[in-house]
Parts: sequence; structure tokens; C-alpha cells
Amino acid sequence: MTVGELFLESLSTGVITEDEMQWLTAHQQGFSRTEEAAAVRLGRLVDEGIVNLGCRVSGRLLQHRVVRDHWIEPLGRRRGQML
Repeated sequence: MTVGELFLESLSTGVITEDEMQWLTAHQQGFSRTEEAAAVRLGRLVDEGIVNLGCRVSGRLLQHRVVRDHWIEPLGRRRGQML
């Protein structure tokens, strides 16, 4: 893992995990100036609430929910109800 990868993943998902935050703090003494700037920016995004501490839901689970909500449920118990 690199600071750049962590920054982009957190920015694109809006989430940084506890393990990623621990990795960031444990390795900060070895960061280059650019990596340090990215880490500071990531901290500011967390402070502003743009990136939140949490966990990421796998794409597979999200795909399952889409299929369930848009294909299966309308044919089942919610049949005839307006969504």
C-alpha cells in the first residue's frame, strides 16, 4: 500500500478504514514530502467529513442488493406497491 493509493481509494469511496488509518500513522516517519502532503490533505478531508472512518462494502454485496431491490422484490412481497 502507498499513501497515493490510500488517498485515492479513500477519496473515491469516501471511507478510510481503521486499519488504513493505523497504517498511515505507523509509517508517517518514512513519508516523502509529497506523501506527507497527501496524508495531511487526507486528514483534513476526514476533519471536514468528506472522508469518514468506517468500512467499505464489497461490490458483490452492493450488486446483490441492486438485484434484490430492482428485480426480485418487485415480483415478490412488494408486488403492486409503488417504490
